[in-house]
Amino acid sequence: MFVEQIIANSLITASVYGLLAVGFNLIYGTVGFFDLSYGAIPVIGAYMMFLFSSMLGLPIWLGIVLSVVISSIISFLVYRLVYVPLRKKKASKMVFIVASLGIYTVFTSLIPIFFSSQFQTLSNLVNVTTITIGSAILTNIQVITIILFVIISVAVGFLLQKTRMGKAVRAVADDEEVTKTMGINTQAVIGKVFLLGAAIAGLTGIMVGFDTGMDPNIGFGLLLKAVICCIIGGVGNVYAGMIGALLLAVIENVGVWYFSAEWKDLIAFAVLIIFLVVRPQGIWKR
Repeated sequence: MFVEQIIANSLITASVYGLLAVGFNLIYGTVGFFDLSYGAIPVIGAYMMFLFSSMLGLPIWLGIVLSVVISSIISFLVYRLVYVPLRKKKASKMVFIVASLGIYTVFTSLIPIFFSSQFQTLSNLVNVTTITIGSAILTNIQVITIILFVIISVAVGFLLQKTRMGKAVRAVADDEEVTKTMGINTQAVIGKVFLLGAAIAGLTGIMVGFDTGMDPNIGFGLLLKAVICCIIGGVGNVYAGMIGALLLAVIENVGVWYFSAEWKDLIAFAVLIIFLVVRPQGIWKR
């Protein structure tokens, strides 16, 4: 039945969107602006994996670890070297957005210089097999992506609700100035959020590279979909981003099934406009 395949495709799409939405909402919730440079992190993660495992021949597990670590370090350095000085100068949100767009442009412009702008894939590194569940067909890479989405979502939820760091993150998201008066180093907390958010984005980029391949421009499209998921679900709310990802993925895949793949972006932005007009706070208000 085509319904089973639509459900499978929706889960795959929601897993990619949802992972990025989790990281994006974590960062937005603590710094309060749309960090467009976040779109470069999946690209960096994917191409670092290509460097380490495809070009240098390192074991896959080591390539993944190194790629995720480098993605996190780069994001942390962006925060420390660019965003912290801007925060000290009390720059406007527009300045932050423009700066983050500039950072995104720099990173995505460097990728073609070192790796060329040609389409690349990581699928040659692994044995890609198909799995049939009912009448739905998935690959083992797609199944792993779905599992990662579930595990990471649960882990982030546990982190935010049950750990000291999570409570500090939620406190910073609620009111950073009040949190400072409580003796919490808010800069350190935000720095850890950038590390965590980038680790999730870098891993997502790697999984996309294994599944559909990558080029230097995939990051912005992924970022836009993650932002749409966050707006649909509720900006700044990690759990709402997951709900938004599931909803958007279902609507997109139903639309693609009945029309064609060319309608995918049109459907996504139509849903975004409807929510901005009818319910701008999203499904789950923060």
